[in-house]
Amino acid sequence: MDLTYPETGATRAGPLPPGYRHLERTAVLDAPLARPAEILMTWGLHERCGLHPEATGPRAAVGVDVRLRFAGVMRIPCRVVWAEETAEVTGFGYGSLPGHPERGEAAFLLEAVGDRTRFTVRSFSVPGTFASRLAAPVARALQTRATERWLTAMAAALRLGPIRPKR
Repeated sequence: MDLTYPETGATRAGPLPPGYRHLERTAVLDAPLARPAEILMTWGLHERCGLHPEATGPRAAVGVDVRLRFAGVMRIPCRVVWAEETAEVTGFGYGSLPGHPERGEAAFLLEAVGDRTRFTVRSFSVPGTFASRLAAPVARALQTRATERWLTAMAAALRLGPIRPKR
């Protein structure tokens, strides 16, 4: 399957592409990079957010497909289009595949800041289906709420310890 948008990797560097809704939120985590990096790259954050990932790989890496299950019925297919794991930066971006309610890309980026970590979630998207176009105002509100949830779930994971996705 091919991605449903042409600007592959745009969440990694440079400005987000025009013609999409842009969303970006950042939080500073009271933990060194290694702890949140492991949670993020092994799909633990997605599990904590109730998305029940079914991934073709145990870690986020370029080319890994992940289908996020939401509320038991909705299946949201994505593909990792960029990933980075260094001592200073860890993260990945995934893009929408056919069947996703949106067209676009989302990124999760962790950056070392001394003994703390800056966590940024950024995305660009437009409705990808007739139903999501009809429900655009509600979809935008849910997307904003979900973005905030990524940040709070990561902070909670660091306090409570990681959970691993069920295989």
